[in-house]
Amino acid sequence: MPAPKAPESPRRRWPRIAGITLALVLIAGALAAANRDRVVPMLLRLDPEMRASPHFTDEAEAGPDFLVQGEYVDARGRWAAQIIALGDGRFDAKIYEEGLPGAGWNRRQPRSATGRTTTAGIVFSGAVTGSLREGRLALDAPDGSNAILTRVQRQSPTLGAAPPPGAVVLFGRGKNEFHGSTDEHDRLMEGATTKDAFRDFSLHLEFRTPFEPGLTQQKRGNSGVYLQKRYELQVLDSFGLEGEHDECGGIYKQRRPDVNMAFPPLAWQTYDIDFRAARFEGDTRVTPARMTVRHNGTLIHDDVELTGPTGLGAPETPAPGPIFLQDHGNPVRYRNVWLVPR
Repeated sequence: MPAPKAPESPRRRWPRIAGITLALVLIAGALAAANRDRVVPMLLRLDPEMRASPHFTDEAEAGPDFLVQGEYVDARGRWAAQIIALGDGRFDAKIYEEGLPGAGWNRRQPRSATGRTTTAGIVFSGAVTGSLREGRLALDAPDGSNAILTRVQRQSPTLGAAPPPGAVVLFGRGKNEFHGSTDEHDRLMEGATTKDAFRDFSLHLEFRTPFEPGLTQQKRGNSGVYLQKRYELQVLDSFGLEGEHDECGGIYKQRRPDVNMAFPPLAWQTYDIDFRAARFEGDTRVTPARMTVRHNGTLIHDDVELTGPTGLGAPETPAPGPIFLQDHGNPVRYRNVWLVPR
């Protein structure tokens, strides 16, 4: 009868357990990479901050801070402001000279202020001081004057644009050429991919970011328009931010927009994109992809060269690719999507 085996030493057991754990982590990583369109948003929705913060997709339910957030201009065209809601009656303000971005702003660094709701209205302090009541923002202007700014709601000049002859309607006008879901208002939800693939094209689409005042930066209204599922033009609630490569209008990790044209959340916005695919000789890329982008009617990228795929973009090949609307855990909505092959 063989002698019973001695218990395994803990010093010998731990390396084996560690090896198994590492293998499981690597397998999980490989599965996540292979199924990133589904795994990444699922993981993001487990984020405690995102789970706890309200996500509004309906203006009627968005609350009093939503009615304050927005853009303000004075009648003289001297000053303009963007008021950004941060939740619980708190606000940031950006004060621009000579108009709003894309509408007269002289590109000088905007002045910043913070605001809080009080019994006397919303009081702002910082580089500029003032107060806001009943839709009127009273500023102690930097030039020593007093300015009264009223709320405006800008609209993209291409909002609702009809597809021209030869266009392929991808979503809207009774058509849906996406693999994806729609909401109760028949708006296309994030996480959708076109059924067909495309090479060179002009693309029009309209999108709306949710109102998420309790979130900031990349957790706020995040999505993205992937051309050929390779190159991401970022979608984000970056209203009032600096306009970086990872904010609305940015070519992710490659180029910031020339101007941040983001409208406030729950406002419908437009992208009008001209795209030329990379050219190959065999498997070798000989000419990079290029794109021109107008955001809410303003040119933000002028025939720029793409250095390669962005972020989680698919590898470059000679093959055409689909349009992918990224799911990043936020309820971003799309409508009126059409494309003209070139």
